[in-house]
Amino acid sequence: MLGDTTSNDRQARRALILVENLSVPFDRRVWQECTTLRDAGWQVHVICPQGTKRDTEPEAEIDGVRIHRYPLRAATGGPAGYLREYGSALWHTARLARKVGPVHVVHACNPPDLLFLPARWLTRRGARFVFDQHDLVPELYLSRFDRGQDLLYRGVCALERMTYRAADIVIATNESYRDVAVRRGGKRPQDVFVVRSAPQVDRFQPVAPEPELKNGKPHLLCYLGVMGPQDGVDYALRALAKLRDEAGRTDWHAVFVGSGDAFDAMVELSRQLGLSDQVRFTGRIPDADLVRYLSTADVCLSPDPRNPLNDVSTMNKVLEYMAMGRPIVSFDLREARVSAGDAALYAPANDEAEFARLIALLLDDPEQRARMGKTGQERITGQLSWQNSQRSLLAAYAAACGGRTPAAPGGPARSGRRPRR
Repeated sequence: MLGDTTSNDRQARRALILVENLSVPFDRRVWQECTTLRDAGWQVHVICPQGTKRDTEPEAEIDGVRIHRYPLRAATGGPAGYLREYGSALWHTARLARKVGPVHVVHACNPPDLLFLPARWLTRRGARFVFDQHDLVPELYLSRFDRGQDLLYRGVCALERMTYRAADIVIATNESYRDVAVRRGGKRPQDVFVVRSAPQVDRFQPVAPEPELKNGKPHLLCYLGVMGPQDGVDYALRALAKLRDEAGRTDWHAVFVGSGDAFDAMVELSRQLGLSDQVRFTGRIPDADLVRYLSTADVCLSPDPRNPLNDVSTMNKVLEYMAMGRPIVSFDLREARVSAGDAALYAPANDEAEFARLIALLLDDPEQRARMGKTGQERITGQLSWQNSQRSLLAAYAAACGGRTPAAPGGPARSGRRPRR
């Protein structure tokens, strides 16, 4: 059976991971899952979009993981743009899934909550369906578009329900997401597994600070991450303007690392606030340069405002700051506290003035910065380590595959699926 641990079964087990919003291995979480499964004896295939500057090959085999990529133009122009993007992605995913052929597990990573559709060809041939919920799409819709619970909101809620219904097993990124899967998704608690994201510790190894990165200032502030409408870069910039204007602090230089569809707007906001001389936007940069900036940073910024999505989401940048031993200033979000604990100071939700005050407090207290940085590193190498998440991921796969005989590649399953509740 698929859940057995004999060497022959291990060699035969095949998993297909579906991703739409990032290329692989650029999607770090998905890549960690791929390599964990590979090391556990799974033959792993991935279907994902091609990147623009990396991950551009249509097909690649990297470290034993077979990756099938398709061309995809990101949505622009509102709902019609998303219809074009998702329609193209679903067509290519279905096409490539047939090319991969029957698998034992099809593992879909949202957004969007539509990947159960191309997975059907595989589940009808005996595959188990694992839903890896990276984002709560209804909350994402409310937070990103600020349109309220309109017709499109009700539509994304319906798609989420259909995805939960299709899933044999749900993987949640934290306990808040797990609660949603049980409460809103109607999943049995034993069918929902928390697999927390965790930084690759070997990727985040501090190096000697480089004072020249501070642009002649005593202190360096750093933001790392996506720059979308819901990510709070605008809150960080306004807080920095208050740090300068209300606290009278000009002893800092700030660097914002990353990109996203709000990047140009954030550069313009920085200009409007008169911050161009003190703030640098790098775009995406190589890992080596990222490590240089984080190793030199005195304080790292996590300015995600409280909204329906951010309050219950785990922010990768917080974990990466902690891996580098950096103290953090964050708004007071439920899951930010779960992740960072005492490695961060928390301003009341969306309070830019208090966010600025906490930055100033840390700039003036190197001993507290050091204590917080050490706390963060200890959490990342301890209770929040990827090793713990690996165990949960493999437990989820064992639960998905328990009690059935795997389908032979090219043939139907040799035993039926569990009846739906």
